[in-house]
Amino acid sequence: MSADQRQAPWGGIAFLAVVVVLLGIGSVLTFQWMQDEQQAPVQVIDFSGQFEQLDVLRLERLIRRSQPGSFFALDVNEIHQLLEQQAWVYRASVRKQWPNRLKVYLVEQTPVARWNEDLILNPYGESFNAEGKVLGLPQLFGPGGSERTALEGFNAMQKLLRNRDLVIKELSLSERYAWQVQLDNGVEINLGRQEFIDRLQRFVDVYPLLEEQPRAISYVDLRYDTGLAVGWQPDTDNNQNKS
Repeated sequence: MSADQRQAPWGGIAFLAVVVVLLGIGSVLTFQWMQDEQQAPVQVIDFSGQFEQLDVLRLERLIRRSQPGSFFALDVNEIHQLLEQQAWVYRASVRKQWPNRLKVYLVEQTPVARWNEDLILNPYGESFNAEGKVLGLPQLFGPGGSERTALEGFNAMQKLLRNRDLVIKELSLSERYAWQVQLDNGVEINLGRQEFIDRLQRFVDVYPLLEEQPRAISYVDLRYDTGLAVGWQPDTDNNQNKS
């Protein structure tokens, strides 16, 4: 074997090594470029959906602080989790749009009732912390974990009472799951634990007769198999209401 033949394999190996090194350097530089926000920034965060309480400017600042990298480095899963942790966000959908846009679709929470004064319930009986004031919501009270039960009871009762143009202002569910309701006209209704819908129907049936009485109703106790007990407001209060 000649000297030239012996050197040829080593020349090929050296050339291959140079190519590998150059490819490695190129990969590192490409990765650094892709991570560099200045080279490939997320220029637009496009929010869509219908919302009243959500502040999209605050959400955009939150996204940019949590994901300061480039378009390529941005993690849509992390942004999705971050958005759904926000108080008024019920659902979020996040995707990238080449070359520099982030598309965000938001579904806002729908408030239907206050829960134990400091939380809000959505239509599914899920509670969330509310930022800002939401006026005109009924107040529901109950033990922890009873949110859905309380809301379902409220909806069933309000459907019955609507036939008499009566509105529930406050509903309480005790630790023993006994129901008590206060209407927006001040009447308190004690329903107890069992067959509360049937008992409320009894109240709805007799309410027109009670309304005809000369004194205003204070409370109605329906914790009986049949019949009910009625408490009346004092005459002085009744006279004041008429004046």
